[in-house]
Amino acid sequence: MPLNLLKRYNQLLELEAFSEPQRKASLMGIFNRDIANNPNFSFKAKPIRPIPLDGEIKMTTLYTHLTCAIENKENRNRVFDMHRAKRLHWVRYHMEENKNDNMLIYSVKEPEGIRTYIYDKDEKYVVVLEPKRKENEYYLLSAYYVRGKDSARNKFEKKYKRRLNELY
Repeated sequence: MPLNLLKRYNQLLELEAFSEPQRKASLMGIFNRDIANNPNFSFKAKPIRPIPLDGEIKMTTLYTHLTCAIENKENRNRVFDMHRAKRLHWVRYHMEENKNDNMLIYSVKEPEGIRTYIYDKDEKYVVVLEPKRKENEYYLLSAYYVRGKDSARNKFEKKYKRRLNELY
């Protein structure tokens, strides 16, 4: 388990051989190190927070968004997603390092509001932030490996074409 703490971008975490409690302990160690207990967790010098639910900020909710995918869109049921979990340590890299030439960093007006995307074209990985201008911070909504046909991957390049002039 401690070996996963040594993994760097773009290595994948080794989780398959773990029991569920071991896997959770390993992932929680990375989550706590990179996000929950990281006082410098920020993007563009703005602090990043988990999105509040019912007025309460819950790190467990953010952890779930970063390690689970929606199984059923109707009832929003989330299940463990190995593809997301193996890349949990990539979130911090994309917040701090984002100097890769093949990264698209942009903001788009969506029906839910403005979203800021960091799309890593090489690794097909996306981080989704919601800027909060009043508080001068971001909410981390999710981050995941983009699987599927090229059309699933191309949606972020299409969003990039309709990006706002300003990065929020």
